Amino acid sequence: MKKTTTGKAGSRAKPVDTRSLQMADIARMAGVSVSTVSRALSGSALISEKTRTRVEDLARTLNYAVNIGAQNLRLKQNRTIAVVVPYDRSTRQHVSEPFFLSMLGSLADAITDRGYDMLLSRVDADELHAVSKLVRSGRANGIIMIGQWRHHDQLNELAANDFPIVVWGAQLPRQLYCSVGSDNLEGGRLATRHLIASGRKRLVFFGDVDFPEAAMRFEGFKRAHADAGLRVRSELCIKVDFTAESAREATQRLLLSGHSFDGLFACSDLMAVTAINTLAENGHVVPDEVAVVGYDDIELSRHFRPGLTTIRQPLEQAGIALVDSLLAVLDGRQPLPTVLEPVLVERATCVVGAKPPTVAQRGAPGA
Repeated sequence: MKKTTTGKAGSRAKPVDTRSLQMADIARMAGVSVSTVSRALSGSALISEKTRTRVEDLARTLNYAVNIGAQNLRLKQNRTIAVVVPYDRSTRQHVSEPFFLSMLGSLADAITDRGYDMLLSRVDADELHAVSKLVRSGRANGIIMIGQWRHHDQLNELAANDFPIVVWGAQLPRQLYCSVGSDNLEGGRLATRHLIASGRKRLVFFGDVDFPEAAMRFEGFKRAHADAGLRVRSELCIKVDFTAESAREATQRLLLSGHSFDGLFACSDLMAVTAINTLAENGHVVPDEVAVVGYDDIELSRHFRPGLTTIRQPLEQAGIALVDSLLAVLDGRQPLPTVLEPVLVERATCVVGAKPPTVAQRGAPGA
């Protein structure tokens, strides 16, 4: 005898071809309305846990999945979060660089886990107002922007107009928008303290302090010097964009300058590994002559040789915090900025307790 599936008591369901299963079929078999099935499968809090479980189990058994695109069109709603990476023609920074890829991966996981789609977009850093078109056109519910760049005022203007945006970056004075970021000042201080604890005293800083995150890392760099009774050497504080090309050029200029140095703090791992490679190409050994600490703890830093000592930003936590903060904004709430704690990761390029460094005068080998 063939077994049939029943819905409400006393009713008898028609056989269903699972190859062309519709939401109405799931509703009939579960004994609920189509709107209840839609809400249950979209995670709506309006549905009881018992009903949601019954609908989800039935859908799973029949290999049914919601066509999100069709549902959005039918209901005239969207479940898309736009992730925006501003570009600045002067810095030549690419979205394919390791930090962005790591951050995008964390965001994609968090967005998907919450039942949303991710839209990736780039806008000119000087025209951030263009991101508003993504929401007004209905392509996205809200925006997650990776980086404040130099445009704190533009971001404040968007927030003042109730635009749904959350920013990965530093917490700044008179900030109207919600931000998520690591404690950049503490990260800079951790990196510099570690260099000093390893016996280094003539430290190089690589970064562009026009960017809020780098400016706060530089502040931590300076405070660690003050704590140790050392002075910051202005000739060793070098403006470097967050690109490999800029780091290579800066390292080459440093080597030609004749200035002595025995440690280097770079505001990104990409800068750090590029500096190490350039030093090696010019006959200088890391960490024997120069200890190096990076920032981010991207995947590359874990496999680079020598292993890169760095400051880890908890990007998995960051992705979750960014998405949850934006969903809170979309829900009409005002989430507080999130500050994540950075962590020092000691590897081979800067080790406390290693043999004392040999300070070389860059430009011509020697003491």
